[in-house]
Amino acid sequence: MDPVVAKIAEQYQVVHGLLRDEVRDLSVEELNWKPGPETNSIAALIVHTLGSEAEVLRVAAKVPGERDRPAEFQATADSAADLIRELDQADSYLEAMVPRITAENLAEELPRGDRPPETGLHWLVTNYGHAREHLAHIQLTKQLYAQANR
Repeated sequence: MDPVVAKIAEQYQVVHGLLRDEVRDLSVEELNWKPGPETNSIAALIVHTLGSEAEVLRVAAKVPGERDRPAEFQATADSAADLIRELDQADSYLEAMVPRITAENLAEELPRGDRPPETGLHWLVTNYGHAREHLAHIQLTKQLYAQANR
């Protein structure tokens, strides 16, 4: 396995673990609460983050696939366990896709949806950053929920 791909995969798994920690003890209300109009719930942020990640893994591995991005933002959770299962599935998907991403894939310019082609490395690195941004959004949403429900 390419060492760059292995390191990126390891860091995705770290984010998955941190996301598990953030949602583990949350109620259904907390998971689905939105801080205001035009904002997203913790459940939607996790579903969206994992949808984006799966898409980028497919792009980098040159595996075709579909994604319903708008539906990700409508997602709700019936329990924290549901989201933890999704994170577990994302770990399994990561483990299945990573061996398919070669050094050549990292260097090759690859299309992603309607965006201009970029290298596989670009897609992986920027998407990892995207996941970390949404981790911070989730942490902030938890803080806002706590303040709103004192």
